[in-house]
Amino acid sequence: MPVPVNDESRAGTPPGEEIDFDEPQWDMIDELQSHVHFHARTRFNSLTVFHTRESTLKISPSSRLKEGICTVSAVRMTSRRNLLKIKGMSEAKVEKIKEAAQKILGSSFQTGVQVADKRKRVLQISTGSKSVDGMLGGGFMSQSISEVYGEFRTGKTQLAHTLSVIAQLPPEMGGASGKVTYIDTEGTFRPDRIRAIADRFGVDPEQTLENITYARAYNSEHQMELIQEAGIRFAEEKNFRLLIVDSIMALFRTDYSGRGELSERQQKLAQMLAKLCKLSEEFNIVVLLTNQVQGEFRRIPGRQWRLLQRSSRSVGISYLMRRPHASCCAKASDPRLFPKWFSNLVSWIRIGRGEERVAKLVDSPERPESEGSYKLDEGGWADV
Repeated sequence: MPVPVNDESRAGTPPGEEIDFDEPQWDMIDELQSHVHFHARTRFNSLTVFHTRESTLKISPSSRLKEGICTVSAVRMTSRRNLLKIKGMSEAKVEKIKEAAQKILGSSFQTGVQVADKRKRVLQISTGSKSVDGMLGGGFMSQSISEVYGEFRTGKTQLAHTLSVIAQLPPEMGGASGKVTYIDTEGTFRPDRIRAIADRFGVDPEQTLENITYARAYNSEHQMELIQEAGIRFAEEKNFRLLIVDSIMALFRTDYSGRGELSERQQKLAQMLAKLCKLSEEFNIVVLLTNQVQGEFRRIPGRQWRLLQRSSRSVGISYLMRRPHASCCAKASDPRLFPKWFSNLVSWIRIGRGEERVAKLVDSPERPESEGSYKLDEGGWADV
């Protein structure tokens, strides 16, 4: 039976166009549901959601987590090469799935007006500090990735806790009225801190904790699996608004410790950042990554390597290889080899005078380089 398509559901669809689920390509999707593991039937906004039919699934849970293909948009975002890696998929099957996804979603091209309308859906989550919010233009934005890095005691994890509470508040209070997914790579998540921050904003601490989906990652592969699983949760529950990874590089540094493994580490990290970028755009969520800075070693001719100074460059890889304050991702052998995944901003935080901490906006496509101040107290990030 034909199902009418909402005029606002996607760009490139003429008003009143219908999709007939009895057409042949749907028979192919029915046949291949054991591989793609979800079956398309319902539309919301710009996404077509797949509803699970557990009684007919043949793919193992571990394989579903590995692939993480939960929506038709995800099919479009996944390359044919990666679809072919799914057990049981052939080139012919992949092409038919791609054709079905193209028919559902229509053209990828949009007018500038349609892009502007899409930008109206962008959400902002306050940091808890008016000064830092002003620097960011209102807070951390959805449909993009934001990285915050700095030395210890600058409040990176405290920012993650603060955002975990504020994200659940209504928009008039700086929130996004949504749930939170928190991936912890260092074991620093503390429920008591969430309770204290919830008290500051006058919300129920236990309900606040209930709205946070927490997972502890133990290696970089596990970290990627958790991100894939988060994507499945986002497709099944539409009210997630924040994904936190604290911190993005900690496990990569332990899993890939030698210089000989640097290339492989960069590739794995690039894949993870690409996945996070797709999730942020597809599900309209804020993605926050925390990271550390590193010491800068240089060799003086005729002498041994020595630590000259504490660098403001963060650990990781980036297209900003030799620039001061480079982003999480600032250590590629050739800056041109790694794309700029941080479509929102990169912020460096440092200790100021007394209780003051200073956040500096280093790179953003919308905002100029600037600074904002904040302090850390029982209620998280706050005004000085």
